[in-house]
Amino acid sequence: MKKILVAAFLAFGFTTIYAQEASKSPITFLGYIEGYYSYDFGKPENHTKSGFIYNHNRSNEVNLNLGIAKVNYSKENVRANFALMAGTYAQYNMAAEQDLLKNVFEANVGVKISKEHNLWIDAGVMPSHIGFESAIGKDCMTLTRSLGADNTPYYEAGVKIAYTSKSEKWYLAAMYLNGWQRIQKIDGNQTPAFGTQVTFKPSSSLSLNWSTYIGNEQPDVDKKWRYFNDFFGTFKITEKTSLVAGFDIGAQQSAKGSSDYDVWYNPSVIVQYKPTDKIQLAARGEYYQDKNGVIIATGTPNGFKTYGFSANFDYLVANNIMFRLEARTLNSKDDIFLKSNTPTNSNVFVTASLAISI
Repeated sequence: MKKILVAAFLAFGFTTIYAQEASKSPITFLGYIEGYYSYDFGKPENHTKSGFIYNHNRSNEVNLNLGIAKVNYSKENVRANFALMAGTYAQYNMAAEQDLLKNVFEANVGVKISKEHNLWIDAGVMPSHIGFESAIGKDCMTLTRSLGADNTPYYEAGVKIAYTSKSEKWYLAAMYLNGWQRIQKIDGNQTPAFGTQVTFKPSSSLSLNWSTYIGNEQPDVDKKWRYFNDFFGTFKITEKTSLVAGFDIGAQQSAKGSSDYDVWYNPSVIVQYKPTDKIQLAARGEYYQDKNGVIIATGTPNGFKTYGFSANFDYLVANNIMFRLEARTLNSKDDIFLKSNTPTNSNVFVTASLAISI
C-alpha cells in the first residue's frame, strides 16, 4: 500500500499537466497536503493527545495530518471519485478498518437517474453527510476540528440517493449505510443503518442544514438503537464576517430492548473575520456533554462534560497555500486530562500548519 501511495503522489507531476492540456477531458486530478506541528502543554509521553482527538493529534513533532491524491471523473449522467490518503488523520480515523481500506479517502461512483431532474444515486465510500467540518483543513474555518466533528463520522460507506432543486436552494438526500463511520461492518451485526440530509439555501449568505442517522453499533445480540440529529447554519453577516453555528444531539438505548436512552449533545459556534484578502481570523466556542460515555468514555463520575475555546490566524501565502496558527484550550468537569502524568481538568495546546492544494 505504501508503494501505491508513493506512486500516486509522484504521478501528480504528469497528471496535473495532462489535465491542464486536456481541458475538455472528464477526468481531473487533485491533490492536498497538510503538514503540522502541535505542542500539547500536558506533555504526553507517547506524543499523542487525548483519545477523543483524531486530527492534528500528535504532540511535539512535525507530522503529516492529511495527504490526498484524487482522481475525479464527471460527465452529464455519470460521476466517480477515487482518492488515496496518508497521514495521522488516516492512521487514527481508519484504525478499525481492514488493512486494504485504511488508505482509501474516497471511492464512489454515481449515476444520474432522471433526465428532467438533478437526481443521482451514488455508491461507495463517501464524505459524511453529518456536520459542517471536513477532514480537509483548508475547507474549515479553524485549523483543528471541533469536538463535535472529531466524534461524528468523517466518512461513510453505502448508497445515497440525492436531489438538488432547479433553483439549487434545496438539497435532499437519503442513505443506506454500513454504520457510524464504517466501511467494514461489525462482526455479528446485520442491522441496516440509515441517514438523511436536508439543506436549504435561500440566499448566498444563508444555508441551513439538518442531518440524521439511525443505526446499531453493536453485534445484534446486544443491539442498541442509536438516533442522531445534526443541525447547523452558516451565515455571511458582512462581506468580511461569517458565522457557523451547530447543535448535535444523540440518543442510544441503555441496553438491548430498553426504553431508557443515554443522551449526548454538542453546541458549537465559529466566527471568522477577513480583514484583508490574505489574512483570516477565527474564534470558536464549544461544549460537549456525554455523561454516560456513549461516544467519549472517561470512567469518571460526571462523564465527559467539556467546553473549549480557540483562536485562529490564517495567512494565504498564495491562492492554493495556507499557513495557519491556532491556540486552543479545553476544560472539563472531571480530571480527564494529564499534565506531566498528573490528572487535571484542563488542556492547552498550540498548533501550526501549512497546507497546499494542487
